[in-house]
Formats: sequence, C-alpha cells, structure tokens
Amino acid sequence: MARFRVIADGPLDETVIGFAGADIEFLPWPSPTSDVPAPVDGIYTYGHPHVDGSMLDGLPGVRVISNYGVGVDHINVADAHDRDIPVGNTPNILDGATADTGLALLLAAARRVVEGDRYARSPEFLRYDPGYMLGREAHSSTLGIIGLGNIGAQVARRARGFDMRVMYHNRRRRAHAEKQLEAEYASFEELLARSDYVMLTCPLTEATHHLIDAAALRKMKQTATLINIARGPIVDTRALHEALRDGQIASAGLDVTDPEPLPRDHPLLGLDNVTILPHLGSATIETRRQMAEISIRNLLLGLRGEPLLHIVEP
Repeated sequence: MARFRVIADGPLDETVIGFAGADIEFLPWPSPTSDVPAPVDGIYTYGHPHVDGSMLDGLPGVRVISNYGVGVDHINVADAHDRDIPVGNTPNILDGATADTGLALLLAAARRVVEGDRYARSPEFLRYDPGYMLGREAHSSTLGIIGLGNIGAQVARRARGFDMRVMYHNRRRRAHAEKQLEAEYASFEELLARSDYVMLTCPLTEATHHLIDAAALRKMKQTATLINIARGPIVDTRALHEALRDGQIASAGLDVTDPEPLPRDHPLLGLDNVTILPHLGSATIETRRQMAEISIRNLLLGLRGEPLLHIVEP
C-alpha cells in the first residue's frame, strides 16, 4: 500500500510515475462536484490547475505543493504560505530548452517556415520561384527581450550567435548581465519601438497581465514579430489577432496562448502570419526527465517534513 496520498491532475507522464515509485498513491484531481476521500497528504500540479486557499482549506492534511515546472502563476503561493504549506518548483532546469524554443519560433516566423512547409507539400508547388514567400532576416536585426531572467539570459546568449543586437526591459536593471551579455537596457516603450523581434520571457503577474495590449502593439514596428514563450495572458489575444489581421505587425510566434488551448474556431488559428506551438517550451526528453525527478523529490521531501530542494517564496 502507498505511503502518501497525493492529488494530481493527469494523465501523468510515465517518468513522473516511475520516480514516485511505491511511496506515492496519486489520486485524481477533484472536480467542482466531487470530494477527495481523506486523507490527502500532498498536491502535485502537472498541467497548471488552479490552487488557492479555498481548495487548501478543503484539504487540511496537505503538507506540500509540488509544481512540475518553474512558473507558479496558477498557485496562490501566499495562500499556501499562510497555511505553512511549502510550494516547490523546478528552476534552472528548463531555461536552455525554453530559450531554444524561443529562437525556433523567431526563425520560423522570420523565414515563414510553417507556411513554406505547407506550400511545399501542396499541389500548387510546381516550380521554384525566387520571388515568392520572402521572409525577413534574423541576423544583424534587433531583438528586444522583456524579462531578463534565467530564460531571457539564455535567449540573449543564443541571439549573439546570430549577430543580433540585444535590448532588454526588466523590472530592475541588471548591470552585470548587461556587461556579460552585451545587452542594452531600454524602457518598455523604447524596446517596442526599436525591436525587430520582441520576445516575452517574463513571469505572469498582476503587473504583466495583458502587458502586450492594443496600445503596446501600436508601438511596435509594422515589420516586427512578437514571440511569446512565457504565459498566454501576458498578451491580449484579441488585440494580437487584430494587429496580425490588419498588418499592424508582421507576424507572431506563440508557444503559449490565452486561453490554452485556443477554441478550434478561434480566428487566430486562421491566420498565416502566426506560428503556434502546443506549449512545447521545455518539451525535450532530457529536460522533462529532470523536471520529473526534481518535482517528485520536492514532493517526497515535503511529505516527509524535510526542506524542499527548491521552494517558492510568496
């Protein structure tokens, strides 16, 4: 019989289950109309379900919340802290993989890779036309990074390999990073106005919710591309659709959307100048294995009343 009972939204990856072993019995995530049989010792969030004080009050035996990933905008960390429940995450593991995804989206949007693939497979492609489907260059262009944290810094390093000029906007200036990454600090408005590519790598907070709205999009170049590898609600989806539809900006590359997934009839899905991924930022075999290992270790440590490897402060 399992030692600890943990609710988790699933289906869970086999790697997660393997690291948990016989110490944990995973229970299904409670629905609004169902109760979880007591006792529940812990919470494991896999696909970003919402966790707040009202949920925790209904599960008085919970000792730890472990998140599969680094972003915890779906968890009310202050509510957990008020109830002496530690929240664990997996920082510094997925930075490189997510930065790779950002560059992949940038290049795909710039060189119209998805459109080109679709055309190359179609019956319309009968001859090579050097004047057709022209894209824009990434090398020697200007990349503006909003949020120069761990992921943003990894993006900046990669951009240097493409001879890109790097600008950034952050809550606080990072003088050491500016020198190390040769990144220029800019105000939010200046970054939008000067960047050929604007990449979002900031966390989702009250301050960044709809940070990219209609007014922000109007400040961008008409030839610019927006890339979002952070969280969907940082961008106003309706405003983005209108900007792409009307040619206010050239293109977008999105690893995340709001809502996620988009309804299958959403007008954004019908545009050719947007590349959308199903939240693949950290989706590599190597990174996801490490995320599984660290998140389960955090979970087991918390269940045993021991300090977590990585704890999120409110």
